[in-house]
Amino acid sequence: MKIKNEKVIDVSDWNEVVIETYGREYNFQQQEGCRSRGTFSLTVPDEDDDFENDTVPEVVNHGNMGVSFKAWLDRDPKKPIPNQKYDFELRLWWGRNFYPDIQMVANDLYNKGKLDAGEYLINIDW
Repeated sequence: MKIKNEKVIDVSDWNEVVIETYGREYNFQQQEGCRSRGTFSLTVPDEDDDFENDTVPEVVNHGNMGVSFKAWLDRDPKKPIPNQKYDFELRLWWGRNFYPDIQMVANDLYNKGKLDAGEYLINIDW
């Protein structure tokens, strides 16, 4: 019998580390049109594929999602989006539309010494 130990990170713990490290909203489950329950495999470090967009429309749930890691880091997280009436709208926009590629984040966390090299599963449950 073979037994395999896996490194599993709860999605809420992943989000918390990213938020604490970078000081901006982040919600992995809400990305890519809202991820289903399950697991997401991640190798750290690994080749990354940064998004080309430097911006996306400042509209919650717009079809354009994902921005370059640099653009994500450069934008003031407190700057409201146009026509924003409530704080949750800005959080939703960051979580659902304005986010970097996860591999870019994982590699940067590795370079900062906050994540060890290896294979991970992010457990997505809500």
